[in-house]
Amino acid sequence: MYKKILITGGPGTGKTELIKGLEKMGYKCEHEIVRKLTEEGQKKGIDQLFLKDPIKFSNKLMALRLKQFKTSTKKSHVFFDRGVHEIVAYLNFLDMEFDQILFNKSKKVVYDHIFILPPWKEIYKNDSARYESFEDSVKIYNEISNIYKKLKVDIIVLEKTSVKNRINEIHKIIDN
Repeated sequence: MYKKILITGGPGTGKTELIKGLEKMGYKCEHEIVRKLTEEGQKKGIDQLFLKDPIKFSNKLMALRLKQFKTSTKKSHVFFDRGVHEIVAYLNFLDMEFDQILFNKSKKVVYDHIFILPPWKEIYKNDSARYESFEDSVKIYNEISNIYKKLKVDIIVLEKTSVKNRINEIHKIIDN
């Protein structure tokens, strides 16, 4: 039986490197959408598309992530670099008021396993698409954790260790 597995956490915690490692092992991986949207906005002269209009951006992102989730393969395990619930967490991080439709849409999405990567100052880096500071990354991690607590969804914290060790831990859990 195939499983839909989420890799989540605040910015700069090693999610993308973990996804790349899983992909090298032959797993189907769905990549983060935000970076692509941000880079498209930057080409149009908008430094941070999410910050310009968080609600509009979040609605567009929700539609794209839902499509990504629904159209993922049913033939093997699929790993997602971020999911729908983080959209609500990021709006909470900005202390934005938003329509509960976004939250209700996210409640309908169920992953078989959710792995969260904790803040890790030693590997954290800013780049052209990542505007958040390390302190912001910690706050976002807490908001993501809070969303899953609110939804009563179990999350598995992956320790700060090598990609190989993180993948080994994932295997132990998803293979049982």
